[in-house]
Amino acid sequence: MDWTAGYNSEVEYTAGFYREQSPVYLNFACVLQGYEPVPLDRPYTYFELGFGRGLTANLLAAANPQGTFYAADFNPAHVAGAQQLAKSAQLENVTLLENSFEELAEGRVTDLPQFDFITLHGIYTWVTAENRQHIVNFIGRYLKPGGLVYLSYNAMPGWAMSLPLQRLLVEHAELHPNRSDKQINEAAKFVEKLADMQAGYFTVNTGLKPRLDMLKSGSRNYLVHEYMHKHWQPLYFADVARDMADVKLDFVGSAELPFAFQNLYLNAERQELLNSITDRTVRETVQDYFLNTGFRKDIFVRGARSLSPVRQTELLATYSLALTAPHAQINLNMKLPIGEVNGKKDVYTPVIDAVAVAGKTLGDLHNNLKDGNRSYAGLVEVATLLSASHQAGLYALPAGAVDSAAAKRMNRVLAEHTRYGDDYQALCSPLLGNGIAATFVERILYLALTRHPNTTDVDVLVQEGWSIMKSQNRRMIKNGVALDSDAENISELTQLFCNLMEHKVPVWRQLQML
Repeated sequence: MDWTAGYNSEVEYTAGFYREQSPVYLNFACVLQGYEPVPLDRPYTYFELGFGRGLTANLLAAANPQGTFYAADFNPAHVAGAQQLAKSAQLENVTLLENSFEELAEGRVTDLPQFDFITLHGIYTWVTAENRQHIVNFIGRYLKPGGLVYLSYNAMPGWAMSLPLQRLLVEHAELHPNRSDKQINEAAKFVEKLADMQAGYFTVNTGLKPRLDMLKSGSRNYLVHEYMHKHWQPLYFADVARDMADVKLDFVGSAELPFAFQNLYLNAERQELLNSITDRTVRETVQDYFLNTGFRKDIFVRGARSLSPVRQTELLATYSLALTAPHAQINLNMKLPIGEVNGKKDVYTPVIDAVAVAGKTLGDLHNNLKDGNRSYAGLVEVATLLSASHQAGLYALPAGAVDSAAAKRMNRVLAEHTRYGDDYQALCSPLLGNGIAATFVERILYLALTRHPNTTDVDVLVQEGWSIMKSQNRRMIKNGVALDSDAENISELTQLFCNLMEHKVPVWRQLQML
């Protein structure tokens, strides 16, 4: 019997971290959209369906010790790796299960509690219609009233042009049995040959170029899981919303925070048309046609409760803002899911300066930065877009209330893993209750700092870092060229470490990561 149900499980998925799955992040998105969040100042429960390599579940558990986390995946290799990561970090608040959606939905896993949060990234459109129903049934069975669901998925109409491409890749693979990563390689070569021969599908659909480029250079593991499922089917928002409505869930908005500010991505004429549509599901679907949406990150709530303007303002005021990028490197030309937004210096700089040393609540920022021209809504927009551009983070609990021990253990484990490869490309911040991206070099610096906590000698840290890189035959890149000699690599790594020590490490300390 094929336990995969058509889902490609021969190679492991990439070890991605998805910050939108964080309880703190999702709560802020709810408040921003005008809906009551889940209280986080008490113990809460969380479940991730289809956790892949388990990096997100483990990071969130480490960064949020007040929560009890569960996660399940049916791929035993994924589960074994995720359990090893949790054990290495000595996490006591995460349970990682090897179960199918059917087993979970039918209650065959005993002693599961009701959940405040249920999240799943990507998989809803990768699985069979039967498994989608199991997911819906699980949510109906286990989500608390007032509980929140995060559901991201490949969407229409943005995938319409690429549907024949995916079909061609799968059909080619069917004709050439092999391991799936080798199948995607050969299928990609075949697609490239057709494109070079000016096949009409490729010449007419010029918008395919980014996907064709990704087929050439993208991670094989990612491409297998993106394209090579037999039951792969991008969905319209209206269909997903109706699935969720069957178990009493209301759509509250997107986890892509900038979508809360319609004026940033829709002109007045489009706004007027959309706002004339009284049905929320139809309105959201029509917006997808304006934006040609190909991937959605939706938030649903079981029993959504609208906030009064006063209540919304009070809740927003309790969130704090902290920089996640070095102060000197903040870029006001922000590339966002809605397009590029150019922040005005006189509006953004006072906010950035105010939180450069320590995070501050939006309420305090509003009170202290009043200049006669700054509205509260404007301040919230500034904070939101800085967060959306990965240059700042919003958090809910006061800095003194955060227990950072588990997060620091997890970060040490993730940094130690650089001795073997570059899979886990994030570290976690207990202050944010979330993770942030971290490059390979940043993680080897983190490891060197934890191994030599009392040193200020960059040369010592560099020798530690270079020994890790050299053991993997990695080289520093300068002007697009890999450096050859030890001396050249050490010189370049020294410059980079000095820069990180001056600019990045203070950010880590502010975020309670070190």
